[in-house]
Amino acid sequence: MSIHDQYKILEFKDLGDERGNLVVVEGEMDIPFAVKRVFYIYGSDLDVVRGQHANRKTEFVLINVSGTSKVKVDNGTETAIIELNRPRMGLYLPINVWKDMYDFSQDSVLLVLASEHYDASEYIRDYEQFVKEVGVSNE
Repeated sequence: MSIHDQYKILEFKDLGDERGNLVVVEGEMDIPFAVKRVFYIYGSDLDVVRGQHANRKTEFVLINVSGTSKVKVDNGTETAIIELNRPRMGLYLPINVWKDMYDFSQDSVLLVLASEHYDASEYIRDYEQFVKEVGVSNE
Protein backbone atom coordinates (compact mmCIF):
# COMPACT_ATOMS: atom_id res chain seq x y z
CA MET A 1 0.00 0.00 0.00
CA SER A 2 1.30 3.46 -0.88
CA ILE A 3 2.16 5.74 2.03
CA HIS A 4 -0.22 8.32 0.51
CA ASP A 5 -3.09 5.86 1.01
CA GLN A 6 -2.26 5.38 4.68
CA TYR A 7 -2.49 8.91 6.05
CA LYS A 8 -5.28 11.41 5.49
CA ILE A 9 -5.35 15.19 5.52
CA LEU A 10 -8.42 16.43 7.39
CA GLU A 11 -9.92 19.90 6.96
CA PHE A 12 -12.02 21.08 9.88
CA LYS A 13 -14.83 23.62 9.55
CA ASP A 14 -14.29 27.16 10.81
CA LEU A 15 -17.47 28.02 12.70
CA GLY A 16 -16.26 31.50 13.63
CA ASP A 17 -17.93 34.80 13.03
CA GLU A 18 -17.14 38.49 13.50
CA ARG A 19 -15.93 37.68 17.03
CA GLY A 20 -13.15 35.41 15.76
CA ASN A 21 -12.39 31.92 14.58
CA LEU A 22 -13.80 28.75 16.14
CA VAL A 23 -12.73 25.28 15.06
CA VAL A 24 -14.46 22.26 16.58
CA VAL A 25 -13.06 18.72 16.32
CA GLU A 26 -15.34 15.96 17.54
CA GLY A 27 -14.26 12.36 18.03
CA GLU A 28 -16.05 9.80 15.87
CA MET A 29 -17.38 12.63 13.70
CA ASP A 30 -14.59 14.86 12.44
CA ILE A 31 -11.95 12.23 13.17
CA PRO A 32 -12.31 8.45 12.79
CA PHE A 33 -12.00 7.49 16.46
CA ALA A 34 -13.06 8.37 19.99
CA VAL A 35 -10.44 10.56 21.66
CA LYS A 36 -8.92 8.94 24.76
CA ARG A 37 -5.79 11.09 25.14
CA VAL A 38 -4.79 14.64 24.25
CA PHE A 39 -1.33 16.15 24.45
CA TYR A 40 0.54 18.99 22.83
CA ILE A 41 4.11 19.82 21.95
CA TYR A 42 5.48 23.35 22.16
CA GLY A 43 8.79 25.11 22.79
CA SER A 44 10.74 22.76 20.49
CA ASP A 45 13.72 24.17 18.64
CA LEU A 46 14.04 23.96 14.85
CA ASP A 47 16.58 21.13 15.08
CA VAL A 48 14.52 18.95 17.46
CA VAL A 49 12.90 15.77 16.10
CA ARG A 50 9.96 14.40 18.09
CA GLY A 51 8.04 11.17 17.67
CA GLN A 52 10.47 8.72 16.08
CA HIS A 53 8.14 5.78 16.66
CA ALA A 54 5.20 3.79 15.33
CA ASN A 55 2.25 2.42 17.27
CA ARG A 56 0.63 -0.99 17.23
CA LYS A 57 -2.76 0.12 18.59
CA THR A 58 -2.98 3.92 18.68
CA GLU A 59 -4.28 6.14 15.88
CA PHE A 60 -3.47 9.86 15.95
CA VAL A 61 -4.64 13.19 14.58
CA LEU A 62 -2.02 15.96 14.62
CA ILE A 63 -3.08 19.62 14.42
CA ASN A 64 -0.75 22.63 14.53
CA VAL A 65 -3.08 24.98 16.38
CA SER A 66 -0.37 27.64 16.24
CA GLY A 67 2.65 28.01 13.98
CA THR A 68 3.91 25.25 11.72
CA SER A 69 5.74 21.94 11.79
CA LYS A 70 6.49 19.07 9.44
CA VAL A 71 5.70 15.39 9.82
CA LYS A 72 7.58 12.67 7.97
CA VAL A 73 5.51 9.50 7.72
CA ASP A 74 7.04 6.18 6.74
CA ASN A 75 5.54 2.74 6.07
CA GLY A 76 8.87 0.92 5.78
CA THR A 77 9.14 1.28 2.02
CA GLU A 78 8.32 4.90 1.27
CA THR A 79 7.99 8.23 3.03
CA ALA A 80 5.99 11.42 2.68
CA ILE A 81 6.45 14.81 4.30
CA ILE A 82 3.40 16.81 5.32
CA GLU A 83 3.60 20.41 6.47
CA LEU A 84 1.05 21.28 9.12
CA ASN A 85 0.53 24.99 8.55
CA ARG A 86 -3.14 25.80 9.25
CA PRO A 87 -5.10 25.41 12.50
CA ARG A 88 -8.01 23.91 10.51
CA MET A 89 -5.78 21.16 9.07
CA GLY A 90 -5.39 17.78 10.73
CA LEU A 91 -3.19 14.83 9.83
CA TYR A 92 -4.74 11.43 10.53
CA LEU A 93 -2.20 8.65 11.13
CA PRO A 94 -3.34 5.02 11.44
CA ILE A 95 -1.48 2.29 13.30
CA ASN A 96 1.87 0.98 12.05
CA VAL A 97 3.08 4.24 10.50
CA TRP A 98 6.46 5.60 11.61
CA LYS A 99 6.31 9.31 12.40
CA ASP A 100 8.90 12.06 12.89
CA MET A 101 7.75 15.58 13.80
CA TYR A 102 10.28 18.34 13.17
CA ASP A 103 10.97 21.83 11.80
CA PHE A 104 8.85 23.47 14.49
CA SER A 105 8.34 27.21 14.10
CA GLN A 106 9.06 29.28 17.20
CA ASP A 107 5.32 29.69 17.85
CA SER A 108 4.41 26.07 17.08
CA VAL A 109 1.86 24.31 19.26
CA LEU A 110 1.26 20.80 17.91
CA LEU A 111 -1.92 19.30 19.35
CA VAL A 112 -2.17 15.50 19.22
CA LEU A 113 -5.40 13.54 19.63
CA ALA A 114 -4.96 9.82 20.33
CA SER A 115 -7.35 6.87 20.13
CA GLU A 116 -5.82 5.06 23.13
CA HIS A 117 -4.52 5.79 26.59
CA TYR A 118 -0.73 5.74 26.87
CA ASP A 119 0.75 2.23 26.90
CA ALA A 120 4.53 2.09 26.43
CA SER A 121 4.38 -1.54 25.31
CA GLU A 122 2.52 -0.70 22.09
CA TYR A 123 5.16 1.77 20.91
CA ILE A 124 7.77 0.63 18.39
CA ARG A 125 10.79 2.86 19.00
CA ASP A 126 13.39 0.96 16.97
CA TYR A 127 13.09 1.51 13.21
CA GLU A 128 14.50 -1.91 12.29
CA GLN A 129 11.96 -3.59 14.59
CA PHE A 130 9.22 -1.51 12.93
CA VAL A 131 10.30 -2.70 9.47
CA LYS A 132 10.21 -6.32 10.67
CA GLU A 133 6.79 -5.94 12.24
CA VAL A 134 5.18 -4.38 9.17
CA GLY A 135 6.63 -7.17 7.05
CA VAL A 136 8.85 -5.16 4.74
CA SER A 137 11.48 -7.17 2.92
CA ASN A 138 14.80 -5.47 2.22
CA GLU A 139 15.69 -8.01 -0.46
